Amino acid sequence: MAPKKGEDAPKPAPLIGRFGTSLKIGVVGLPNVGKSTFFNVLTKSQAAAENFPFCTIDPNESRVPIPDQRYDFLCRFHKPASKVPAFLNVVDIAGLVKGAHSGQGLGNAFLSHIGACDGIFHMTRAFEDEDIIHVEGTVDPVRDMEIIHEELRLKDEEMIGPIIDKLEKTAIRGGDKKLKPEYDVMCKIKSWLVDEKKHVRYYHDWNDKEIEVLNKYLFLTSKPMIYLVNLSEKDYIRKKNKWLVKIKEWVDGHDPGALVIPFSGGLENSLQDMSEEEMQKYCVEHKTQSALSRIIKAGYAALQLEYFFTAGPDEVRAWTIRKGTKAPQAAGKIHTDFEKGFIMAEVMKFQDFKEEGSESAVKVSTLRGGTPPPRQALI
Repeated sequence: MAPKKGEDAPKPAPLIGRFGTSLKIGVVGLPNVGKSTFFNVLTKSQAAAENFPFCTIDPNESRVPIPDQRYDFLCRFHKPASKVPAFLNVVDIAGLVKGAHSGQGLGNAFLSHIGACDGIFHMTRAFEDEDIIHVEGTVDPVRDMEIIHEELRLKDEEMIGPIIDKLEKTAIRGGDKKLKPEYDVMCKIKSWLVDEKKHVRYYHDWNDKEIEVLNKYLFLTSKPMIYLVNLSEKDYIRKKNKWLVKIKEWVDGHDPGALVIPFSGGLENSLQDMSEEEMQKYCVEHKTQSALSRIIKAGYAALQLEYFFTAGPDEVRAWTIRKGTKAPQAAGKIHTDFEKGFIMAEVMKFQDFKEEGSESAVKVSTLRGGTPPPRQALI
């Protein structure tokens, strides 16, 4: 039920992380778990993917279009001169190793690359292959996830010490009352991160003031994480792997609510080399499908992003906004004048447009139904 006139609408929960729409998600994991192969398939690029640690030294970055049948339909319908889909910015980050927080394996540089991202695809390896060495000697995805988690936490622990020392000097010994609340928040964060040895994002009850402080420092463990489990093609197709249950149990116990997505880098690599017809035939025969579309959409959603379309013969474009953005600010993405002079937004559901065949037909159909088109809303 809509709030009565004069009542304030529910205030959206504040988000941990950078504000903006040009956000990035980094592919993180130990060496040789399939990160660069995955990145190559995801972006159809040619990032190096060799069988030795630290092959990727500089982070590779690419924009990946968000798969969307609505966008495809609008492009076919309008045949526009310009087409602009929504994009997910993906960064391939070199493998971390145990001790990365203290500089092992060029760890400090790679951890800084994670710091520049806003979300994490945490990839772990659950396939055996004698030709692909494992930096830890054996395949054990749960152990590997624990290594990555601990390295990120230890880096945050290293970061928080000097911050609290500085705040204590100014706010406590120096008597700066303005900084006292920030000092108190940082002590709470330290207790959670250092004493409890947990990631910042595990705590779901940070209040507005605490999130303001978290957004000032942007800890590695505050970033949303999606777990990608790289399986052999055989295991992925048959949907069985001895590690999957253990991985899910570990994630549920340590990062409740986080998404776990199994996929096969080998299968995705093979599908990429096929024609559309060959790919569909192969997937039907083996009763399987690519996981890329799901992974891309999940990464985009994890960054708290969404989009709306404007469409016509000149251009079909997806406009990226943060979740919870109101119509005037969304209009401002198209042009600042639209936000300044905003009166209302006339929007329509894609399904209505597809069924009726034109904007004018949707308006006529809506009026016949006796319900005015929705305003100041994005659908």
